[in-house]
Amino acid sequence: MIKPAPLHPQTASKTIGRIFNTPVVVVGKTWLPVTQFIVGGFLAWQSSRKHPQRPMREHLMIGAGSMAVMLGSEWGHNLAHAAAARLVEKPMDALRITLGMPLCVYHEIDDLSVTPREHIIRALGGPVFNGLLLGLMRLLRPLTSPNSIARKIADAGVGMNLFLSTVSLAPIPGIDGGPILKWGLVAAGRTPAEADAAVVQVNKVTGLGMGIAAGAAFKKKRRFLGGMLTLFAATSIAIGFGWLREQ
Repeated sequence: MIKPAPLHPQTASKTIGRIFNTPVVVVGKTWLPVTQFIVGGFLAWQSSRKHPQRPMREHLMIGAGSMAVMLGSEWGHNLAHAAAARLVEKPMDALRITLGMPLCVYHEIDDLSVTPREHIIRALGGPVFNGLLLGLMRLLRPLTSPNSIARKIADAGVGMNLFLSTVSLAPIPGIDGGPILKWGLVAAGRTPAEADAAVVQVNKVTGLGMGIAAGAAFKKKRRFLGGMLTLFAATSIAIGFGWLREQ
């Protein structure tokens, strides 16, 4: 979800297709599914640590299945942004595939040809998609047997979509909540520069709150969630104190 200058307008890239009127591009071999192998392997290893009595093939199935629903949810999140952009007839400049995962590309983040309402709709596409998918997965989860492979995969899907539909709304520039807050302030009468300054101040409090949430996650031994929240907390604090700026 964090997308710091993922593609400069002058970067040599190859268009491999279009979706929702948005070009899908790659740069060199960045399309290789590195993320999928790393996440799948990590989840299989994590399963083997928690349930050493299971045979290895089950750990591999849990790792592969959980990876598919988790990263598939992130793919759907970004494609939903592209769909929302198409809906308001202001498509993204590109959808870049890097390390096997999609990144939404906007060359001009303060594009004044896009109204504040259109900016907000484009940013809401991903969280709305994950909120709907979360509801569906919560309905399907009880249909799986406790402690089964299917239940482990369903749990991963529920957790990932809960994360994407909530944490992505944090008011951090570069993820969905930042643009939503910024353009909401512009719609209320502030200039883009004034709105940016307000978002920076909000991130001081956001970073503190996420840091506390990360500590709680680690205390409950939810290391993956704790690590993600730590990353967001660090990003938010860096933005709040001016150490990191959106490009």
